[in-house]
Amino acid sequence: MEVKTRARKWGSSLAVIIPKEIAKERKIEENSEIVITIERAKPRAGVLFGKFPRLKRWSTQELKDEARRGWESDSDREREKRWK
Repeated sequence: MEVKTRARKWGSSLAVIIPKEIAKERKIEENSEIVITIERAKPRAGVLFGKFPRLKRWSTQELKDEARRGWESDSDREREKRWK
């Protein structure tokens, strides 16, 4: 089961609130021992939009070429020189 919540300050520590419906469903009561797996939320693509302004100037082909740069073999580089 996945529950989205926020860590909140509680004194000098952080606390996580378990929604009442989840606590009831899982039969979690005060002083129940539970195990929590902590993972940071992954940003959605929309959150990253605009974070890399340099990429906006590039065409799709230019992005692919940049990604491939350094992956070429010596023979690929020689062939490229002959074509130019």
